[in-house]
Amino acid sequence: MEFDSIDAVQAGLAEQDYICGRSLATVTFLALKLGRPLFLEGEAGTGKTEIAKAIAAALGRRLIRLQCYEGLDAASAVYEWNFAEQMIAIRAAEATGGTDRNALKSELFTEDYLIERPLLQAMRPQPGGAPVLLIDELDRTDAPFEAFLLEALSDFQVTIPELGTIEAPEPPIVILTSNRTREVHDALKRRCLYHWVDYPDFDREIDILHARAPQASAALSREVVAFVQRLRTEDLFKKPGVAETIDWAKCLLALDVIDLSPAVIADTLGAILKYQDDIQKLEGSKAKQILDEARASIPV
Repeated sequence: MEFDSIDAVQAGLAEQDYICGRSLATVTFLALKLGRPLFLEGEAGTGKTEIAKAIAAALGRRLIRLQCYEGLDAASAVYEWNFAEQMIAIRAAEATGGTDRNALKSELFTEDYLIERPLLQAMRPQPGGAPVLLIDELDRTDAPFEAFLLEALSDFQVTIPELGTIEAPEPPIVILTSNRTREVHDALKRRCLYHWVDYPDFDREIDILHARAPQASAALSREVVAFVQRLRTEDLFKKPGVAETIDWAKCLLALDVIDLSPAVIADTLGAILKYQDDIQKLEGSKAKQILDEARASIPV
């Protein structure tokens, strides 16, 4: 399957239970059409990672995920040698005593002993076409890794000293995400098409909830979304994302909750708020106040 229009992107992602707006569908269509990496920034829990999964599923492509973290370097992202297997081969050769040292060295640094990490995997041919390469939470890495990534994404090739340069026969579909805990360098952003993934409006979040938690009644879904959207206007350390909305609805369904109440909210706040300071702000009458205001804001 291929996306031949913006409407096809929205429809294809919706089939994977990913509900997106016109602007995100447009930039996704352009990234796929032009073969450009797609750089998504936004608050945690707004669906940046999920769109990569949805694109891969909709197109029938393999999803390869590089989870970024502080200290990630090029070697860890590309490949490493299987030292344990190499040591076994060395000892086996020593035991037989019949292997030339130079020949053994050349045998040890072959693809038989190569452990492929995400970037190298993405350069390999894959069944069904080029894979979707998700470089998740790029803002957790540092400038040297960004510089390496800039080169890798420019030519879609990586170099292994012992084996030479490996070039992708077909460039992967690249999606980069950032929670904006720090600014990513402009040089990398210029290589990509950019989109800020914001919290959805009320109607879209209702659609998302219906897709991800279809067992929830219309009345409960509207209360849940209204409460979470009102909660995002509070001065919180970490505002709940769409992922938390879905998690909370599923928790309420597991408890057979029909409608929200201050007691139910107090018992299940851990599904939507992840910091004790934020939870304390909703103690007492505050939860009831937000619930009343949320109910009043629900469109008729």
